[in-house]
Amino acid sequence: MALSLHQLGIACMVFEATTEVHEIGVGINILPHSARVLMSLGIFGELEELAIRTRELRYMNHLGQRIWTGKCGLWGGHDMPQLSIHRGKLHGVLWRTAQARLPAGSLRTGHRLKSFDQDHGGVTARFRRADRTDADERGCVLVGADGIHSVLRSLLHPTEGAVRWQGSQLWRGAVEWPVFEGGNTMMIAADLRTKLTVYPIARGRSVGTRLTNWIVNGKVASSTTPPPPREGWSRPGKLDDVLPFAKRIRLPFLDVEALVRATPSFFEYPECDRDPLPWWTQGRVTLLGDAAHPMYPTGSNGSAQAILDARCLAKLLSEMAPEVALRAYETERLPKTAEIVRNNRRGGPERVLDLVAERAPNGFEHLEDAITPAELVDIVGGYARMTGLIDNHQFSPNAGSERQADT
Repeated sequence: MALSLHQLGIACMVFEATTEVHEIGVGINILPHSARVLMSLGIFGELEELAIRTRELRYMNHLGQRIWTGKCGLWGGHDMPQLSIHRGKLHGVLWRTAQARLPAGSLRTGHRLKSFDQDHGGVTARFRRADRTDADERGCVLVGADGIHSVLRSLLHPTEGAVRWQGSQLWRGAVEWPVFEGGNTMMIAADLRTKLTVYPIARGRSVGTRLTNWIVNGKVASSTTPPPPREGWSRPGKLDDVLPFAKRIRLPFLDVEALVRATPSFFEYPECDRDPLPWWTQGRVTLLGDAAHPMYPTGSNGSAQAILDARCLAKLLSEMAPEVALRAYETERLPKTAEIVRNNRRGGPERVLDLVAERAPNGFEHLEDAITPAELVDIVGGYARMTGLIDNHQFSPNAGSERQADT
């Protein structure tokens, strides 16, 4: 958001709650429609040096039988690649670029939002600094991009309540691992209780290895169980907790249990989202990214939609009066992202995995006995169109059986 505003000649300041910015996290995907934004900002080349160009996405059952195969990025007919990258590396490039381009003092760490006031001339934001002193800052517009636990969202919607949890836990890690399936393939496999996502996110220390990101998703509670307290998020994971789920996925080309065991440290957190809001904007104040529309990490769209938010809002602020621009931004982005939040909660494009697991829990001889080609096109292609990744004429699934997947 800051880089887009700067590019359009709009001064801005960034207030970051942490005192130091570190390159933490695991894998994330930059899809072609959000990659175009990063290209326009002149940082895509640097990101590409740190990432893997993802060639293919495969959906499989827990035995490795293919359900759907799709080409990604340039291989899929897009004008931009799809990048799989370490989240911390992406953040690092964005932060260093903003430090280099924005005027000195524009990026302020150790500032946690407390409250705000606004009038016809602007917004006053009140922060608690890391040294426990308070600071007031004045601007034309206040944008909250402060995540699923957004302070600004809670100020705008004080009665909203807790995040939503359906009882699924995520374990996430990354480890140097020998190349498999070409070294640029993203794979998602599932049965009725477990889902595995695995893909390389950087070149390894040798030609034959990649830094490989993995996510194990397992059902640990009912949908009526309250979510874990916030202090239980992103805590170190335990092998005893994740291995019973990881062992359920038996792929012929990847020892999932060995991959998890080889990871020195990994993290766990609940798979949560929030219900779509009726509105994001109040006068000169609005929300962006996960603060506006936190969603399940399905379809690789959380980061993509945040990037599209930022570009949309920056462009409108360069063309209109602040309050008009914020209303136009909400009109443009809220309905689209609300639909994605609801769709991801139902499984997003990965719902095809759930259907096959329900209909053929022990595997299948013919894929068509478990799911029809029309269902695949409707679910996977429909999701790609809904998220803006493709238009109505682009989807041509390279899907289905081993024979079909090789065509």
